[in-house]
Amino acid sequence: MKVSTLRRQAWDVLQAAEIADPVREADWLLASVLGFPLHTLVVEGDRAVSSVQAERAWTLIRRRAKRQPLQYLLGTQEFRGLEMAVTPDVLIPRPETELLVEATLQAVLDIRGPRVLDVGTGSGCIAVSLARGRSDATVVAVDISAPALAVARANALCHGVGDRIRFVQGDLLTAFSVSPDGVFDVIVSNPPYVPAGELDALQPEVAWYEPRLALAAGTDGLDYHRRLLRGAPELLKGGGHLVLELGRGQADQVRRLSQQTGAFISLECRKDAAGIERVLVARVGAGGARGT
Repeated sequence: MKVSTLRRQAWDVLQAAEIADPVREADWLLASVLGFPLHTLVVEGDRAVSSVQAERAWTLIRRRAKRQPLQYLLGTQEFRGLEMAVTPDVLIPRPETELLVEATLQAVLDIRGPRVLDVGTGSGCIAVSLARGRSDATVVAVDISAPALAVARANALCHGVGDRIRFVQGDLLTAFSVSPDGVFDVIVSNPPYVPAGELDALQPEVAWYEPRLALAAGTDGLDYHRRLLRGAPELLKGGGHLVLELGRGQADQVRRLSQQTGAFISLECRKDAAGIERVLVARVGAGGARGT
């Protein structure tokens, strides 16, 4: 079989499976199997495909036709210009989460040697990006999932910051002791925020294959936001920030929850490229939560 024939057959299979961009995705999978740069598939169209390569290619195409995420099949996802390893143990990084990193870097812009906590690190995309963005930062990354932490560690090593991120297994903030002077300059999190009743309505790639532990967050999708808003102030230094990712339509309720704690002196929501209020930046007073 020629490369061009395999491409056309793969396109047809993915189109029948209602994949949104069957041509592009088939080409990504085939390029991965054949070891070609994506842009050379056309000029290599007359090259013969070995039986081993064809079998590997069809295995991936059939899995994608069953709506397994392309990123899990390829094993990577780009995030802020970095190739992050991903497995079914971690949530696939989204472009919206890049705004979370930008807000966190801005929060520590004027702090020398900032201490940063990434809660629910998953693939480690946030922690790795922050460590690369601030070479003087001390970054701690926590996750309840040991397999997720293994992926995050691998990504940190791959991108040269393995010695600058401390990985901790734990449930949100419970692994950290409160200090009278606070512990962190900023706490950042992309917590689960999908209401449990809405999970099955998500696209199959998400509902069937991404880890529910990283998605489901109780009846209204805010169980983890409540815990973080209650617990973070006691771990923040004076003037420190809590930076949280939000789901569509959650901003007003999260603002109210933030105000109810009485711990934050300022709240700001930032919109993503689609105009959705995606990131909450909440700041404690100069004396920390105990001084507000």
